[in-house]
Amino acid sequence: MTTTSRKRWRRFRSLANAVERRMIVPTTRMAWITSGAAILIAIGFIAGVGLGMLLLVNAVLLGLSILDVALLPRRRSLTFSRSLPDKADKGERFQIRVRAEAARSVHLKLELADDLPGSFAAPQEKQEIAWRGRTGELAYTTAGSERGEYSFDFLCLRFRGSLGLWAKLVRIETEQTIRIYPDLSAVRGVLGSMQNHLTLEGKRIYRKQTSGSEFHAIREYVTDDDPRQINWRAAARTGTLMTNVFRPERGKIVIIMLDCGRMMGIELDGRNKLDVALEAALVLAAVALKQGDKVGFLAYSSEIKVYVPPGAGLRHLSAITDAVYNLSHDFVEASCVHALEYLMRVQRKRSLIVLFTDINPYMQEAGLLPLLTRLKKQHYLLFLGLRDEVLHRYTLIGSKSGRDAYIKSLAHKFMLDRQAYTAEMARSGIAVIDVPVGQLAWIAVNRYLDVKANDVL
Repeated sequence: MTTTSRKRWRRFRSLANAVERRMIVPTTRMAWITSGAAILIAIGFIAGVGLGMLLLVNAVLLGLSILDVALLPRRRSLTFSRSLPDKADKGERFQIRVRAEAARSVHLKLELADDLPGSFAAPQEKQEIAWRGRTGELAYTTAGSERGEYSFDFLCLRFRGSLGLWAKLVRIETEQTIRIYPDLSAVRGVLGSMQNHLTLEGKRIYRKQTSGSEFHAIREYVTDDDPRQINWRAAARTGTLMTNVFRPERGKIVIIMLDCGRMMGIELDGRNKLDVALEAALVLAAVALKQGDKVGFLAYSSEIKVYVPPGAGLRHLSAITDAVYNLSHDFVEASCVHALEYLMRVQRKRSLIVLFTDINPYMQEAGLLPLLTRLKKQHYLLFLGLRDEVLHRYTLIGSKSGRDAYIKSLAHKFMLDRQAYTAEMARSGIAVIDVPVGQLAWIAVNRYLDVKANDVL
């Protein structure tokens, strides 16, 4: 700000403060009445009684204005409050209510302009009411389109009386916050489903427990059951062939790692990679916790952003969600080596490590493969990367021109390099999957259930 503008601002500071706190302004009705009065004055001048008409009209307008302003309630006699939920899912519509209370009965028209964050959907409802009596309430619905914590710092209100000539503007400081969480609809679907039957993103996931060392239940023998698991005592009591059902041990440890580097900020189908990976990671955490395992969470970029130690139960899922709901990608290269070295220090017990990352062979750090080879001796590693759909579509375009052929060949080269890198990781005994955007959550859950069924941990 220049010196000249500072001096100019000082002159009008009192006016700016008045606008922020309270101000009385003419309404549209007042503008129409004034226009009609101007026509009357003009007619009066034509008729030769212009001065008298001018004084009369101004006196009437002044009297009506004084009466209208005098009937408006004082700011001190009014109380305004806002109620909004503490948290909501991204894209989920929720309602915000603004309550007005007066010391005595009033007859006003009340209009609202709330301090709505820029990423929130604009209200569809008309934000004005006819306030009759001592209390009034305005309500509107909105939705947050981005994760994070947002503040509602003030309310801007305008109310006018029964004459409707003048309106009083009031700004009320009401600092409140709301947390916008990732889309947790898939998580709630998982938690509401049966133990061995999950429906995720329209796909049914079912894994028969073919192995395990922990006794689970006794049920009737069906075709394809292992005859060695027949419970002859139960069969003798019931007169029906019964079999023992075993499941993998519960209480295993699952560590979810989430890359928050700059490559995770790339948009895929209207969402960035970080949002897609975070929602899939929370679904995997919900399934693992429901299966009785412990889940830890580590988010990193060039440094460790969040670490939640392994825990069990649905309360731990809430703790994970509260810790990661406002994660954002950083404009730096992610250091997977630094994150894995940190994990090796804090987690020594054998675990399933699921890493959601961008599989880009050009961005991988030196020394990553030797570190992974050493790490897989102690843990089971699973890398899940989001396939670049734009690059994939370029491999399918027709070669109608030299430019198209060049683009297609480059896209093929990048895809082949990516496949070669994943194959190299697979030869080292590390599971790497390049996943389309819409399949990340259920593929992650499927692979976790496979690991559990095969007792790899």
